[in-house]
Amino acid sequence: MKHHLFTLLTVFTLYGIIPCAVAQDIHFSQFSETPLLRNPSLAGIFSGDLRIQGVTRSQWGSVTVPFQTTSLNGEYKLPIGLNDDFITFAGQVLYDKAGTVALKTLQLLPAVNYHKSLSANRNMYLSLGFMGGLVQRRLDRSKVTTDHQYDGTTGGANNGDDGEAFSGNGYSYFDGSVGMSFNAEVGENPDNNMYLGVAYHHFNKASRISFYGNEEVAMLPKWVVSGGLRMGVNDYTYVTFYADYASQGPSSEVLAGALYSYKLDNDVDNPMYTITGGAYLRWQDAIIPVAKLEYKPFTVAVSYDINTSKLTTASNGRGGFEISLVYQKSFNRYMRSAGNATRCPRF
Repeated sequence: MKHHLFTLLTVFTLYGIIPCAVAQDIHFSQFSETPLLRNPSLAGIFSGDLRIQGVTRSQWGSVTVPFQTTSLNGEYKLPIGLNDDFITFAGQVLYDKAGTVALKTLQLLPAVNYHKSLSANRNMYLSLGFMGGLVQRRLDRSKVTTDHQYDGTTGGANNGDDGEAFSGNGYSYFDGSVGMSFNAEVGENPDNNMYLGVAYHHFNKASRISFYGNEEVAMLPKWVVSGGLRMGVNDYTYVTFYADYASQGPSSEVLAGALYSYKLDNDVDNPMYTITGGAYLRWQDAIIPVAKLEYKPFTVAVSYDINTSKLTTASNGRGGFEISLVYQKSFNRYMRSAGNATRCPRF
């Protein structure tokens, strides 16, 4: 029984969002707002000196006890040396509460990313980032229900004994990720940018990630390939494309989408207001409409997963609601500020 219960906890509450492509890691639909979860070398690839991003998600409320996930990440970019290089110090905090057993995950992951300039004439950077820290998981033992409680051998449900030989109600482990990305201008317009990146998560393959203390249960490494492209349509509008491919053990996930943005004031070089709309697609799982409003220095975005997988029978198409808030700022405290330099990592 314990093996079946552990499998259920791992597969459903340490969920991949895709029922047919389950993975162990936590996911967001607004994946562009969680750069460190994608690749630590994407930290600092924005216009400005400071960026703080928060995303919260509620999922599967139409099927079971809602899965609730919140992420907060911050990035602080600094020029370094005399060759247009930059360094970004960052950090990721993630909290997740999943399912009936209230399986809680807390991640505290600091990161650092070095951006090496590859051109003296235009924005072109190669970035190498590292992220690592502590992960903790706990569950509410009083909410665990097993067939042992109802087999009539021990009083079962009357004494609350679930019959599982847990080594404790929680466990902790250290986790590490590394990534590399390429970021450059597209054409002659410095506002047209692209990036490509690849990351290797859980490279330390942490073991004993089991409530039974099983040393043979280890975190599966995960590869993530990411890309983005921003292109101006005219002075007032631009289109942004995002895509991610993730592979973890036997599981995989594809997320891609496009957003169309319109500047609402006459200062097209530095607009105060911008509205954005579009959609993401999680392959074989969900269509995700997105709406975004930027009022500098803040941006707020909302999205909703319209479930299209086989789970639609139970969910009636209702997946997860997600909202994000971003604060992005240039301080101009340096002669070569990351936000106002002629050359700097940006997107």
